[in-house]
Amino acid sequence: MTLQNPWLMAVALNTMLVGVAFASPKKLLTPAGYLHAWVLGVILWGCLGWQAYAVTLVYFVAGSAVTKVGFAQKAAAGIAEERGGVRGPGNVWGSALTAALCALLAWAIGLTSATLAGLSTAQVIQLLVLGFVASLSTKLSDTSATEIGKAYGQRTFLITTLQPVPRGTEGAVSLEGTLAGVVGSLILAVAAWGIGVISTVGIVICAIAAFVATTLESLIGATIEDQLPGLTHDVVNIINTLIGAVVAIILGAVLIL
Repeated sequence: MTLQNPWLMAVALNTMLVGVAFASPKKLLTPAGYLHAWVLGVILWGCLGWQAYAVTLVYFVAGSAVTKVGFAQKAAAGIAEERGGVRGPGNVWGSALTAALCALLAWAIGLTSATLAGLSTAQVIQLLVLGFVASLSTKLSDTSATEIGKAYGQRTFLITTLQPVPRGTEGAVSLEGTLAGVVGSLILAVAAWGIGVISTVGIVICAIAAFVATTLESLIGATIEDQLPGLTHDVVNIINTLIGAVVAIILGAVLIL
């Protein structure tokens, strides 16, 4: 076994990067968050290679950066992310569990030559990779909309009633946040296109999927989030990214294949 083995490379690279990040004085994750990020990184590199890993890094860097926008103002209002924006295991999997599942399914299907619903192995993998990108595009859209809306939303409305509500209210939307969400989804999708993960049409598909998913996520936040047992914010994030992936896969099957 050599470092040309993708799984061995994944373990070595992620061990090095997490070690450097953990030793850095500027923390982006909690200690447990770094451990879970290591597991996620190994899965993504081992299953889909450096391209998928790079797309995930774009999400992580952009998501961390947008969380810091107007942070002092959000903290003063009591609506900033907990722990100063430092992420924990729940944040890691809330953001990327769907992406990890898409990667694992693509890898597992790639080991076979079976067809599924009349699609070839290559076509199924193509759709799963599109779902992978769309899930991260959806999460960056959600993060961008939430954080920019909290910082700069001039008029914030509850999505279910359109009644004015304070910034940071679950299920609240604003024009500024909505536009930021669209930009966030495009940033991730264009980055994925730039390194050859998705096609040009895939950019549009990811943007549409992200908009649909984040809109439904706002509806969930305004109605049943924290009202049902186990429906925490992290679980809602998983549902959000799963919706984005499913919508993108359906659109991809119609528009690309």
